[in-house]
Amino acid sequence: MRLVADSTTPTSRLVLVEELETDDGHAFEPANPLFLAVGDRIGFEGGRLVVVRAGGDRMTPAGGWSTRCGLGAGHRQ
Repeated sequence: MRLVADSTTPTSRLVLVEELETDDGHAFEPANPLFLAVGDRIGFEGGRLVVVRAGGDRMTPAGGWSTRCGLGAGHRQ
């Protein structure tokens, strides 16, 4: 499923997130599986995943970045 991580587009259904891959070949892998509820919004601020719950609460799940393809594939800082 493609999710828009622009901090403004709400999810339309319950989603289990095990990784979020970007268009440029990087992926954010949460330390634990993450459930997004209907209406939650996601975005990246300063290289960290930020989840804004439908009720307005903000959370920044722990996790790390990796590269999915190309030269130098592996973890990024």
